[in-house]
Amino acid sequence: MAKCLTPAIYAKLYDKATPNGWTLDQCIQTGVDNPGHPFIMTVGAVAGDEESYEVFADLFDPIIDERFNGYPKHAIHPTDMDASKIRGGMFDEKYVLSSRVRTGRCIRGLSLPPACNRAERREVEKVSTDALNSLSGEFKGQYYPLGNMTEQQQQQLIDDHFLFDKPVSPLLTCAGMARDWPDGRGIWHNDKKNFLVWVNEEDHTRIISMEKSGNMRRVFQRFCDGINKVEQAIQDKGWEFMWNEHLGYILTCPSNLGTGLRAGVHVRIPKLSKHPRLDEILDNLRLQKRGTGGVDTAAEGDTFDISNMDRLGQSEVQLVQRVIDGVDLLIKLEKQLEKGKRIDSMIPKPISRY
Repeated sequence: MAKCLTPAIYAKLYDKATPNGWTLDQCIQTGVDNPGHPFIMTVGAVAGDEESYEVFADLFDPIIDERFNGYPKHAIHPTDMDASKIRGGMFDEKYVLSSRVRTGRCIRGLSLPPACNRAERREVEKVSTDALNSLSGEFKGQYYPLGNMTEQQQQQLIDDHFLFDKPVSPLLTCAGMARDWPDGRGIWHNDKKNFLVWVNEEDHTRIISMEKSGNMRRVFQRFCDGINKVEQAIQDKGWEFMWNEHLGYILTCPSNLGTGLRAGVHVRIPKLSKHPRLDEILDNLRLQKRGTGGVDTAAEGDTFDISNMDRLGQSEVQLVQRVIDGVDLLIKLEKQLEKGKRIDSMIPKPISRY
């Protein structure tokens, strides 16, 4: 945001507002309050509603272009949820400890979390839980509102690494995510605890497929099946998700537009983690590393959360395949280093986004 917002753009947009009353100053508040982040380059701006991306396009378009390494105004975003197209995806579990695919979905006609009032937030919760509670088979599950959770339920969700707590990151609190906490928030998960949905965290919903294994293929198949069932249940009630041809699925942070998808693994690479060219390798693969504790944690030790850098301009299948191919290469490099051999000739050239 700080790189893209010029005095001329601010002068053009400062007195505009969306039909819900969301302003440019509200869009950029989190970036104004948080000049820089210790671990990653952040966006510094959020949308308050679906219309924000149109009303403030003069700011959001260059932000999106910069964040996604080139995404022109006329581009059409592809969608592909056919998990049968995936090649590979069965990682060596000596190195890959867990696999996860997540995305966000927001409900058209209701303000996004930075801007929504309490009534809208409760409406999101009702629409989402009505849809989720109608699922059956492997997706049959239960919803746990944060506001009236028992200590036993809370502890179980913490033990399962499911519980999201009150936002403490200044990136989120300065964007207005913590208002009325914990009203209207909750967690739903299926009985097998490998498909879960966060309600009213950073987006209306965060949909996650995960398991402690190296089987990314199975995790992605479950993700596709589950999200299609959720969307159909939402539509059966007369609602729909925010989506358009240019930006794909509309979410609060521009970094999540398009697929909203982050496919990630926790991978243990003791030798490669100490290699001076690791960051270069990841950049060339369009992958990013985080600490295993999430976005606000530094990558420490030899275990990293490795995921796709891009969300927009490529389909779900393309992005998951990128992670699979990239992690396969990281494991090959690690094995090469274990043998005491050099890896310079194996370091990939930068790949194209498209």
